[in-house]
Amino acid sequence: MGIETVLLIVNEKSLDEILDMPWNGVYESMEKAELRHLRPKQLIRLERIFDIDCEAEILDWMETIGAMDGTVRDVLLDIENGEEGLLQFMQFASPGAWQCWEARSYLYLDVALNRQIVDRDDLYSSTTWSELITNLANLPEDEFADKVCIDWMGRRKDLGETLDEKEDPKIIPTYEAHSKNSKLLVHAITEWQNSTENIGVVGREHLDASQWGHGEVNLSNYLLR
Repeated sequence: MGIETVLLIVNEKSLDEILDMPWNGVYESMEKAELRHLRPKQLIRLERIFDIDCEAEILDWMETIGAMDGTVRDVLLDIENGEEGLLQFMQFASPGAWQCWEARSYLYLDVALNRQIVDRDDLYSSTTWSELITNLANLPEDEFADKVCIDWMGRRKDLGETLDEKEDPKIIPTYEAHSKNSKLLVHAITEWQNSTENIGVVGREHLDASQWGHGEVNLSNYLLR
């Protein structure tokens, strides 16, 4: 399995309510599973990170910090790498996320932007994602998925690789994966853009939490709002 690109959709109201609560109170309430009412309803078509026993990872992380005075936001601002904790609270306050192998993300963004994504910095840049939102929000999902699959098949042909499923049994599953991922990318961006409650935070696995998100929703900036 490769590294995954993630578009995390976060319910801002739920997140801010948690951030404004006392740190010690949040820990005690999560131990008793008393904050689940703050989790937004899941967007059915999207994945949700640690949906079962959703408090466990947050509690494990909070235990490494210990009891602290002040709100959750205050503590996250005061400690080193507070963005790591913020990312976990964002995952708790998320109705869903689009996740895809990073290697495949290059294909989808190439097609969406009608240009080549040249490197990882380009893939995750604020400019790239601003263009992506403009091009994909409210676009018919089938339209984009068809473009992606046609482009993928053209690339295979150019490389001299077969498109015959009898010769390569992975052709059909890969085609179906590209189609599904493409549709869900459009769906996730559209849900994000059409909601007044949600923000979108772009990142990837094994990326320092301080580098997740763009502009005011970059995790370092979010704590200062």
